[in-house]
Amino acid sequence: MLENLTHYFDTIPSAHRAFILAGGIAFFWLVEGGIPLFRFGYNKWKHAGLNLFFTLTTIIINFAFATLIVRGSDWSIQHEWGILPWLSLSGWAQLIVGLLLLDLVGAYFIHWIEHKIKVLWKFHMVHHADTMVDTTTANRHHPGESVFRAIFTLLGVLICGAPMWLVMLYQSFSALLSQFNHANIRLPKSLDRAISYIIVSPDMHKIHHHVERPQTDSNFGNIFSIWDRIFGTFNATPIEQIQYGLDVLPDETTADMRFQLGIPFNSQIKTDE
Repeated sequence: MLENLTHYFDTIPSAHRAFILAGGIAFFWLVEGGIPLFRFGYNKWKHAGLNLFFTLTTIIINFAFATLIVRGSDWSIQHEWGILPWLSLSGWAQLIVGLLLLDLVGAYFIHWIEHKIKVLWKFHMVHHADTMVDTTTANRHHPGESVFRAIFTLLGVLICGAPMWLVMLYQSFSALLSQFNHANIRLPKSLDRAISYIIVSPDMHKIHHHVERPQTDSNFGNIFSIWDRIFGTFNATPIEQIQYGLDVLPDETTADMRFQLGIPFNSQIKTDE
């Protein structure tokens, strides 16, 4: 099984990667209609418009960085550089440890940094500005933020010493998990809580999208919830108390593309309330 998995992601066609991304959005979009967490009473297509625009810019930037990531992975394997080669891990151990490390550096760490450095936070505010969080919010990232995240993905590959099949598996899994934990779906509380001990569950991540601190500065994980628990950033505020958006942005600007693109360069926007 592992050999087949390795071979598939080592040679995965671009069309398959696009299907994973689009298929995930379509699947969770349909599930949201059946078991919504919040009933927004909104036009889902209109709401998705801006978010899908930012998804497109994220895809373009990721493709631009693809060559660097491939070369970084090849260089690591050729020179036996990185944690995986140093530990001589292979098989399932390489897969599990590799996913954990790539998630730590490429998702959790850069996400935490974006909340701590004001310049980066202003780019990341675009993601938090969505007042009706659903599965399309997963890739709502300002193009500048997409660059930062791509750089940290590259750093993760180099630190990890990850082969390309593992990088492709991580990116596919990361996209699906992000769509899952952003999806506007209501799971039984016991199930959501059980899931959150291993991976980031929908309720766990929605807390991160609360309108104000300290919830906004918690639950940074994307795939694995272990990092929030280890580094003390886990928050368990009841989902009924959550309100989406940012207390420093007017709610009516959430769908204004020009305003959202200009947030990082708008000196009138405060970074703290």
